[in-house]
Amino acid sequence: MEIFKKLFKYYVTMVALFFIGRVALFAWQFDRFADSGVNYWLSFLYGLKLDTMTASIALVIPLLVLSFTPKRFARVANTVLLIYFALLFSLIIYMEIATFPFFAQYDVRPNFKFVEYLKYPKEVVGMILADYKLPLFITFALIALFLWRYFKSAKESFLNILETPFKKRAIWFLPFGLILFMGIRFSFGHRPANLSDAMYSTSRIVNEIAKNSLYSVSYAIYLDNGDMDKFIKRYGKMSVDEALERMQKRLGIEIKEINASSPFMRLEPTHFPSNKKKNLVIFLQESLGYQFISQEITPNMMRLKKEGLWLDQAYSNGTRSVRGIAGVTSGFLSVPGLGVVKRNRAQSNFWTLSKLLKPLGYHTMFIYGGEAHFDNMRSWFLGNGFDEVIEQKDYQNPSYVANWGVSDEDLVIKANEKFNQLYKAKTPFAAVMFSSSNHSPFDIPPGKIKEVKPGIRCVENAVKYADFAIGRFFELAKKSPYYKDSVFVVIADHNIRVYGKDVVPVKMFHIPALIIADGLKPQIYNRQTSQPDVLATALDLLGKDFYYPILGKSIFSENKKDVNLMQFYKSYALRVGDKVTVVQPDKKPQTYIYKDEHLYKTAHDRELEKDTLAFVVGLNYLYEKQKYR
Repeated sequence: MEIFKKLFKYYVTMVALFFIGRVALFAWQFDRFADSGVNYWLSFLYGLKLDTMTASIALVIPLLVLSFTPKRFARVANTVLLIYFALLFSLIIYMEIATFPFFAQYDVRPNFKFVEYLKYPKEVVGMILADYKLPLFITFALIALFLWRYFKSAKESFLNILETPFKKRAIWFLPFGLILFMGIRFSFGHRPANLSDAMYSTSRIVNEIAKNSLYSVSYAIYLDNGDMDKFIKRYGKMSVDEALERMQKRLGIEIKEINASSPFMRLEPTHFPSNKKKNLVIFLQESLGYQFISQEITPNMMRLKKEGLWLDQAYSNGTRSVRGIAGVTSGFLSVPGLGVVKRNRAQSNFWTLSKLLKPLGYHTMFIYGGEAHFDNMRSWFLGNGFDEVIEQKDYQNPSYVANWGVSDEDLVIKANEKFNQLYKAKTPFAAVMFSSSNHSPFDIPPGKIKEVKPGIRCVENAVKYADFAIGRFFELAKKSPYYKDSVFVVIADHNIRVYGKDVVPVKMFHIPALIIADGLKPQIYNRQTSQPDVLATALDLLGKDFYYPILGKSIFSENKKDVNLMQFYKSYALRVGDKVTVVQPDKKPQTYIYKDEHLYKTAHDRELEKDTLAFVVGLNYLYEKQKYR
């Protein structure tokens, strides 16, 4: 138990340092959120969660050393641990103090920008010496004072533990290791807690106070640990200017005057002028591939297909939810590397439909049945302008809680109640609903559907239940007054499993997409569409002229092109009609003909191959330089 007492003492010390820094930041910024209406005191509770995770990670190495160091190396291990904690405490003090000038400059805690500065030590040192002499002096003075006190009281700190029998120490490793594992994970959900757990309120400043600076910077290093510029060059060489020009031409986006801060920002006049502020509801379906669309599995989708605009040749951007989320809410295509929903530079000032509609008085929200910290969704939505995130904890007495959260039926009932409340308050709204039923282990409520495969947990039954929830939602919506003043989109994020022998299995990117709106003539659109195209079309139906940077076009636009970009792991495929070009790292580009749902090699289309490379280079540039805003 001596090991536990010692580690707990150091845990308390670390948490105390974090707490002091948070209190100071809280007091400094108090006037900015005092009247915000949020419970800002919770920032200390959520902050303790991140502090515990950070401290638990830091204590892993000491636990290993104390548990498995032979007695004859006790003094060496004692010195190592003393130095380790001295450096750790110095780093914590430095980060807590550095938070203040960084916050004054960028209005956020240290993040990826802080990491970027580390790449330019000469320039950074010069800047610090020129502009931050006093903070630097205070930092080193406090670190020196702390270390003097630390070494004075902890000279022989770990010897009494290290000189106890090896077996006695080793036997305690498993229970104490489990405690640290729980502290690091801090979640009983499917995914460990992460930085998005600090995004608990609608006040960005309060959320920033809840964060932990050391964790934030470490997380940035973890997510951006690769040299993306070097990686992109493995696809081929192309200037950014050429890449952007090729992208605009291929997408049919004509811009007379290029905005340096947002190369794709332009005015898109509506084809359906209206004086109303129509609502927008996007019902994003988890893993609903086009192959499931049938009378047996999706009877509601087949029925609704006859009531609206059915986009028969819609394709997803990628193979993960974060790619689909970005496509249908921000109109962005799949960036190389991690999806933008999970990447640091896209956690604020990244364009979303909320940035477009909030200035018009819209209430924007993300409604999910599971834990919104999964895939960093809460952080991304709140950080990029959404007013509200509704997740599993916000459901009172749900009818069924599955492996991934409350049932899709609970989701649609909750959403319908929320929409009616907003409509009654005469508040226009834009919502993204995200289903979760169609996900392994395919846990669905019993008795809701006539199962395709009776008594079996399988994708077909899960899809049929998801379809049941879609039908239930429209049943409720049609009885509600907001229905006639809303544009509804039902679209998948990606297919259930993207596989096949082709270098890029184009068939498995095929997804259903449906738009329903009052006055919209039922029709089937048979030309290629992307997820950004669907977003642009839905916004067109709202009846307003909009400025936006969406990498797609409304299907009602004369400049709409038949083009799809598909990301499959490290491969990128650009499809134009039945011709597909593929680029991969360290390989020559290849051109194919898409026929009978397979790719067949054909003569190189050099221009189309260059256009494919242009998307890889251009998308990376838009993300890395924060030009998608």
